[in-house]
Amino acid sequence: MLSTEQIIDTMSAQGLRITDQRRTLARLFAEAPGYLTAKDVYDYMGKKYSGLSFDTVYRNLRVMQELGVLEQIVFEDGVKFKSHCSQDHHHHHMICLQCEKTYPIAFCPMDMTDMPEQFEVVKHKFEVFGYCKDCRQEMGAGDGKEGPTLHLKPSKLMSHEYDTHEHAGKSQ
Repeated sequence: MLSTEQIIDTMSAQGLRITDQRRTLARLFAEAPGYLTAKDVYDYMGKKYSGLSFDTVYRNLRVMQELGVLEQIVFEDGVKFKSHCSQDHHHHHMICLQCEKTYPIAFCPMDMTDMPEQFEVVKHKFEVFGYCKDCRQEMGAGDGKEGPTLHLKPSKLMSHEYDTHEHAGKSQ
């Protein structure tokens, strides 16, 4: 994770004015152990800065994400933010759905995709969600070597019989 100073230096280098509120945001994300929702940030910031609007908080989160100091991840329960990794090479993540620990994936799966010639990728994200060993143990999975039993309904998308013409013209 980036340190408070690294976050502030990056924002400053990109021409962003460093206010007391932005310093507080940088410190919050540098010290936060997991992912934070915009509401988490708003509640935290509101204790120190009365009259702060949710829009201001969200706008700052977006700016910080666009500058590359925050990562935005879409969880099942909504969008969350975390300080960007301090690793300087391109990589992706595995994220525990219970404790939100993040583990780097050492390679990029994009290299294994069959990219059509007429398609130019300008950016991509790849996250894998699951449960870490400690959380699996807490969930009653025994020795942590096997995860909890998940019961999934078969999906037409996972079936070989899926007909791509069946949904043509229908909005998803």
